[in-house]
Amino acid sequence: MLDRTTAPSHAEINSFHLPSPEIHQLENGVPLFALGGVSQRVIKIELVFNAGKWFELKNAVSYFTAHLLEKGTDTKSAYEIADFFDQHGASVEISHGFDFVSASLFSLTNNISKVLPVFIELVTGSVFPENQLLLQKEIFSQTLRINNEKTSYVASKLIRKHIFGSSHPYGSSIEENDISQVTRQDLDDFFRTHFFLSKSFVVGCIDEAILKLLISELSLLPVATKEERPIKFVLSQNESSEYLEKENSVQSSLRLGKRIIGRNHQNYPSLVLLNHIFGGYFGSRLMKNIREDKGLTYGIHASIHNLKNDAFYVITADVNRINKDIAIKEIKNELTLLCETLISTQELQMAKNHLLGSLQLEIANPFSVIEKIKTIQLYELNEEFYNNMFTHILALNEFDLQKTANDYLAGLMIEVAVG
Repeated sequence: MLDRTTAPSHAEINSFHLPSPEIHQLENGVPLFALGGVSQRVIKIELVFNAGKWFELKNAVSYFTAHLLEKGTDTKSAYEIADFFDQHGASVEISHGFDFVSASLFSLTNNISKVLPVFIELVTGSVFPENQLLLQKEIFSQTLRINNEKTSYVASKLIRKHIFGSSHPYGSSIEENDISQVTRQDLDDFFRTHFFLSKSFVVGCIDEAILKLLISELSLLPVATKEERPIKFVLSQNESSEYLEKENSVQSSLRLGKRIIGRNHQNYPSLVLLNHIFGGYFGSRLMKNIREDKGLTYGIHASIHNLKNDAFYVITADVNRINKDIAIKEIKNELTLLCETLISTQELQMAKNHLLGSLQLEIANPFSVIEKIKTIQLYELNEEFYNNMFTHILALNEFDLQKTANDYLAGLMIEVAVG
């Protein structure tokens, strides 16, 4: 009979190993990172392009170019494309970000030879039909109007604007006026100048025949003929606080943020652990104080946002508007405590166990492993980045974390409140 009076034995986490992919060099010079080990007959192919918001000269062009990739080619309409993939048990997912655009194909391995050519046609021969552009504009405009009524959405836009500036790609957002300015010609020009294959990834049930097919087909994709010159944007931070009133809003959305070190910095592992203790999981200090003790919010979270060319830190919470000031005061109190008082051994060990255990869970299957491999490649990290971070976190002590708190979290944080 199960003895419920005795806790399960505790197993220490002492090591971490991120599986290595096979790397195949395509004839066009682009690497293909392949990871097998999936028993089900499924496969995911992801193509990455340096075509995110960072590269656009006109606001919203990158977004609409990405989202119209699967809306029409010279040979197929948007309906025919969708119907084709449905009939073959496949799907396409387009992801647009600040730095990259990725196109992913999910397919049964038995059908890969049929669906791969059509998938490639989307990223090489999209024609951006005018009617589809008008439809996507209307959909986005309606969604934007709804989102702009949400205090959390507006607060997240404002904190980025304050941290980077409204003219910086990481600080600007798509607004109604931007949508009306975008033309089909803008999309076509951006497509022809930026949609060159940068990296490619495949994960799933991969045999030699599939690998040979992928290498052959992906080698035909166009790549940049010359090395891209680095693009630089001027930061124009607005370090003053902003409290935006919204009539009839019971809730106030809080954002406290600042620029921060990124993954390539030697102190990044220490910052990750420190953030975990402060506001990175349910047992964090912010949750215990502002949710559990004070009852001011359902949830509060602190996170590091890593981008290709920068990184920023944000503390996020939604509270009753009458509690806005006390919530901000308590957040600042916790920041001060983090900088001035050593973390206890028990709290440190609990946070380490939770963080390192979570990291282990994040490589529980090949599909999550390839995401880590993708991060390493796209952000130009050391191949041992995750292994080294794991080891570094294991070795950190309370003095290391107090120094990290004073180095990176002390001092001014930009405050935004909407509601």
